Amino acid sequence: MLDQLRMEEVLFLDIETVPQQSSFDGLDDDFRKLWEDKSRYSREKHGTSLVDSYAEAGIYAEFGKIICISVGYFSTRLQERVFRVTSFYGHDEHALLADFCALLETRTNHPFRVLCAHNGKEFDFPYLCRRMLIQGIRLPQMLDIAGKKPWEIAHLDTMELWKFGDFKNYTSIKILAKVFGIPTPKDDIDGSQVRSVYYEENNLDRIEIYCKKDVVTVARLLQCFRGEVPVTDDQIIYV
Repeated sequence: MLDQLRMEEVLFLDIETVPQQSSFDGLDDDFRKLWEDKSRYSREKHGTSLVDSYAEAGIYAEFGKIICISVGYFSTRLQERVFRVTSFYGHDEHALLADFCALLETRTNHPFRVLCAHNGKEFDFPYLCRRMLIQGIRLPQMLDIAGKKPWEIAHLDTMELWKFGDFKNYTSIKILAKVFGIPTPKDDIDGSQVRSVYYEENNLDRIEIYCKKDVVTVARLLQCFRGEVPVTDDQIIYV
């Protein structure tokens, strides 16, 4: 399958999410009760208070929001393969989702036919769909999987590929990058810090840079899976 894949038709992506409010106190009464019910199992398992548990709300589409979508794709420049990376980010989730959909729907010159993310099938793809519906945005064809047969869904997940049918555990992209010798920046924030960087530091630009670098790592990882030499830093164009 990977041998037949046209890399220029793959759109690599990563999203960053945060809770909808900066703290539990910012929720209305209905959402407070709903979060109390949703987080009960996790709180009991980890001994976390209701207020502190809300820091994890960003991982749930019903309680979180997307603040950044970074995308990357391969193209040719002066007969050399390059990897272009850009982002849709900001405080207005509806706007960034609409811009992302426009990219998928309006690209007629070498259209994207495959979406690829690490843990995308469990997180990025469904999260995008849920937030689009909540924001009243029509799902683009590449994300609208209702009624499609499994082989008709053009979604690649580097974590799923690495499992080879083994469903016992989660393998982070950091581990795979280390295993395959893919360079990763040392100045990156950790995913668990995104909420605090957004709400406490008010540094959305820092999050956007972090998200872009993850997209580059996903692309390099898929290249390794295909037996290719990963794209070098000087072949990456940040837009």
